[in-house]
Amino acid sequence: MLRHITVELKHHAPFTIFGAITGIIIMIAFHSIPSKTSYSIFYTLHPIHVLLSAFVTASMYKLHNKNKSKIWMLLLIGYIGAIGIATISDSIIPFLGEILLRLPNRGAHIGFIEKWWLINPLAIIGIAIAYFRPATEFPHSGHVLLSTWASLFHVMMALGQSINWIAYIIIFIFLFFAVWIPCCISDIVFPLLFVKE
Repeated sequence: MLRHITVELKHHAPFTIFGAITGIIIMIAFHSIPSKTSYSIFYTLHPIHVLLSAFVTASMYKLHNKNKSKIWMLLLIGYIGAIGIATISDSIIPFLGEILLRLPNRGAHIGFIEKWWLINPLAIIGIAIAYFRPATEFPHSGHVLLSTWASLFHVMMALGQSINWIAYIIIFIFLFFAVWIPCCISDIVFPLLFVKE
């Protein structure tokens, strides 16, 4: 399993680097957009990320579980995999970067609590789709970009000031790690932990 995780992380690193580069380009081009706009964009990208993550995580479990999948296990794995890991990726890791950079408008913005009425139903919808039509062929590059940009707009909500090139480097590193490890764990490792064979 550890070797498989290492291979997957190596395989997904180029997508994630590309995603983080696009994030920095967006940040440079749109550095002066208001926090409210960044907030709206974050709460467009993050819910889509949760839906997609729930779908892929639940699909991975359903397709690899040779025994009949119990609906409650599928719900539990899909929900925790999507909500837990998308929250770490889109909110917690960017928030740690905001603290490190001492950005003026920093905040955690935990979606499944702050906008519970939006995020939680989308996770359930993603799991329901996986139950009836499981698939994992969605391009991982699309998932990486979605997650990177959600993390990016979380950081951009906190900016409230112009930043120097060192801050851009730090943000790039946080964008990379916010996506690279959590997305691979969510989509691949986490659901397979519950497959017996």
